[in-house]
Amino acid sequence: MITVNADGKIMVRRCLVTLRPFRIFVLGIGFFTLCFLMTSLGGQFSAKRLGDSPFTIRTEVMGALESRGVLRRMSDMLELLMKRMDILARLENGTDFHKGDEARFPLDRFQPAAGLMERIQAIAQNVSDIAIKVDQILRNSLMNAKMGDGRRDQCEVPRDPKYPDCAGKVEWMRARWTSDPCYAFFGVDGTECSFLIYLSEVEWFCPPLPWRNQTAAPSPPPPPRAQAAFRSDLAPLLELVGTGKESLSFMKKRIRHLAQQWLRAARRLEQKLKGQQGDQKHILIHIGFLTEESGDVFSPRVLKGGPLGEMVQWADILTALFLLGHSLKVTVSLKELQSNLGVPPGRGNCPLTNPLPFDLIYTDYHGLQQMKQHMGLSFKKYRCRVRVIDTFGTEPAYNHEEYATLRGFRTNWGYWNLHPSQFMTMFPHTPDNSFMGFVSEELNQTERQRIKSNKVGSMAVVYGKEASIWKGKEKFLAILNKYMEIHGTVYYETQRPPEVPAFVKNHGLLPQHEFQQLLRKAKLFIGFGFPYEGPAPLEAIANGCVFLQARFNPPHSSLNHEFFRGKPTSREVSSQHPYAEDFIGKPHVWTVDYNNSEEFEAAIKTILRTQVDPYLPYEYTCEGMLERIHAYIQHQDFCTMPSPPPPAKAQSPAMQSPPSPLALSPNATHLVWSPSARRDPHAWPPADSLQVWLSEGRHACTETCRRRGLVCEPTFFRFLNKKEVFLQLSITCDSTEYEMNHLYPAVAENVHECYLQKEPLLFSCAGHNTKYRRLCPCRDYREGQVALCRDCL
Repeated sequence: MITVNADGKIMVRRCLVTLRPFRIFVLGIGFFTLCFLMTSLGGQFSAKRLGDSPFTIRTEVMGALESRGVLRRMSDMLELLMKRMDILARLENGTDFHKGDEARFPLDRFQPAAGLMERIQAIAQNVSDIAIKVDQILRNSLMNAKMGDGRRDQCEVPRDPKYPDCAGKVEWMRARWTSDPCYAFFGVDGTECSFLIYLSEVEWFCPPLPWRNQTAAPSPPPPPRAQAAFRSDLAPLLELVGTGKESLSFMKKRIRHLAQQWLRAARRLEQKLKGQQGDQKHILIHIGFLTEESGDVFSPRVLKGGPLGEMVQWADILTALFLLGHSLKVTVSLKELQSNLGVPPGRGNCPLTNPLPFDLIYTDYHGLQQMKQHMGLSFKKYRCRVRVIDTFGTEPAYNHEEYATLRGFRTNWGYWNLHPSQFMTMFPHTPDNSFMGFVSEELNQTERQRIKSNKVGSMAVVYGKEASIWKGKEKFLAILNKYMEIHGTVYYETQRPPEVPAFVKNHGLLPQHEFQQLLRKAKLFIGFGFPYEGPAPLEAIANGCVFLQARFNPPHSSLNHEFFRGKPTSREVSSQHPYAEDFIGKPHVWTVDYNNSEEFEAAIKTILRTQVDPYLPYEYTCEGMLERIHAYIQHQDFCTMPSPPPPAKAQSPAMQSPPSPLALSPNATHLVWSPSARRDPHAWPPADSLQVWLSEGRHACTETCRRRGLVCEPTFFRFLNKKEVFLQLSITCDSTEYEMNHLYPAVAENVHECYLQKEPLLFSCAGHNTKYRRLCPCRDYREGQVALCRDCL
C-alpha cells in the first residue's frame, strides 16, 4: 500500500481543482468556436436566399471579415494559454517540494495534465487551420463578389431624355435616403447603385440598369372576374362595419332599421336590370373622419345632439355597395388602412409594396389626406380609383392645384387634381361632382293614410338639436307660438337649455325612430338657417310635414359667411336647404325672408290651411340610390379618360377639320347632337342627350341649364371646346385663344374674342362673369333622378 503525505494530497487536490475548471473552459471555447464558424460561414451565402435584398452581399462580406479577425484572436488566446500552462509546469517542477518527494509520486499521476496540454495544443492548431481555411474562403468570396458586383461600385447616373428627373432624384437620395426607413426596407444602402436600382425598379424616375436581371417570370393571367350578384342578407355587412365607436353603433342601427326597405328595393332593381349587373368590384371603404388620427369628433357627439348627416350617408353607402354584390373592406383606423393598402414601414415616402388590391376606394377628405401621406408615389398612380364623399362639393377651380394657387382659389380642402366627378356630394347642387346622396324612409299606402289621419294641425317641430341654433330666435318663436304648439329635440344633460323658451316642449335628444314618430304627428318642420343641407328636412317632408326655411339675402358663400369660408366652392346658398327649395318647392317647401315678420307670419297662416301628402323624391329612395351607384360603378372610369382635343394649329386650305358632330336645333336656339354623327357606344352619358346653350353673362352653366329643364353635364365640354361651335351658333370670333380658365369655353361679345379651355380638369359648370357668355353643355335627366340621363341606365 502506498502512503502519501499530507503535502502530496494538497498538491493533487490543487492540481485537480485547477485543471477541472480549465478543462470545462477549454471545452466551452471549442464549442463556441464551432458555433461561430457555422454562423459565419452560413452567413456568407445568405444573400443568395430567395427574396433577400440585392444589397445584402456587401454587408455579409464585411461581417465575415470581422469574423476572420475574431478567429485569429481566438487562436492567439489558445496559444498564449498553452504557453502559460507550460511555464506553470516548469515552475512547479523546479520547487524543493518536487525535488524532495519526486520519487514518492509516480509520473503516471500527472498523465492527465500532460494529456490536457496535448489537447490544448491540438485545439489551438485546429483553430489556426480553420482560420487559414476561412481566410481562403473569404478571399474567394470577396473576389467573386467584386467580380459579380463590380458594376455596383461603378454606377453612373444615366442621361436619358426619357427620364429627365433621374439625376435630380439621385441627388435627392444622396442627401435624404436616411430620412425614411422605407428606403432601407427596399434595399437602399447609401451606394449609388442602390439609389439607381430603387429609382428604376421601385419608383420610375430612372431607366432600368442593363446589368440587372430584367427577365421576370411571366405572371399568370388574372382569374376571370366574378359577376356581381344582388345580396339578400345584411347580417354579414353588420359584421364588416365593426364595433367600438358610438358612430359605428349608430350606423348599424340605421342599417337594421331600413333593412327590409333596402332588400325590397334591391329585388326591384334586379328585375329592372335583367341580370346585366357587371363585374364584382373589390372596394375599400375608409371612413377617415372616424379615425383617431383625425380626431374623431363625431363619435363622442352622437349621443349629445351632434351632426349625424355624414354617418347617415356612410351607412347608406355601405348598404348600397354591399347589396349590389361587391366585395367590401371597411376601415376606421389608420393602422387598418396601412395594412390593407400594403404600406411599407416608414414615414410614407415610398410606394406600396404590392399593386393596389382594390378597384375602388371610397373615403372622405380626412382619408384622402391619410392616403396621400402614406402611399408615396402610389397615391398619384392610383388616385383615379378614389371616390371622395364630400358633403358640400369641390369645384374645378379649387381642385386644380396650379390654377387654384395662381388665381386665389386655394383652400385647406382643395388642390387635389382629381377629376371633379370623383367628388361625391350629399345633394345634387354641384353638377361638376357626382351626386351620391342618401336615403329616407319610405312609406307604404297604409302608413301614408295613417299619418294623414293622425296629423296634429297645430304642431310644429324645430330643426336644431343644439341649443346654439336657438339663440337669438325669440322673435320668430313668439310669432310661431301664436298659431302652433312648438316642440324641440334639444340635447341637455341636467338642466333645460336657457336658449329654449319655456313655451317650447323640449323632448331632449330622441332616438331616430322616436324622432320619426314625432315628425309623423307634426304639421310643420321649421328651420332657423342652420344646419345647412342636412337629411332631416327630407325626412320631415317624407313624413307629411311642410318645411319652412329662411331665404338668405344676400346668399351665403365663402365670401361672406364664416361657415363656408375655406370650403372648396364658390357656390352661393340662397336658403338653408337649396335642394328642397329648387327640386321640391311648394306646397312641401316654403322659403321666406325671416327678417320680414309679415311675410313670415303670412307663410305660417297659409301653411296651416294647406294639406300635403308625404312626399319623397325617387333619388332619395333606396331603389334610386342603388340605381345611381350601380350606374357610377359600371360606367365611371377616371383611369382611362378620353384624351382632350389638341389645340388648334394653323392649317393649309387643303387640310379640312373633321365635321362637327353638333347641329343647329330646328328653332335655331341651341345645338344638339347631329343624327348623322357617329356615336361612341361606350361613351357615358350617351352623347345624343347633349344640348349646347349659350349662357347670359350673369349666369353659370348650372343655372343656364336648369332654366331650360336640363342639367349641366361637364363630361360633354370636350365636344364644345372647338372654334367651329362658336361659328355654328353665329358667334363672331375675331380671335380665338386657348387658356386655363374655369369659365372657358366662352366668348367676350363686346370685343368678339373667343376662348377655349386649355386644361380639361378646369371644365366647370360653376362660375360666371359678366364679361363672358359661356358655352354650356346640358342634358336631359330621368324623372326623379337628376344624376342620370334618360338613357343612362
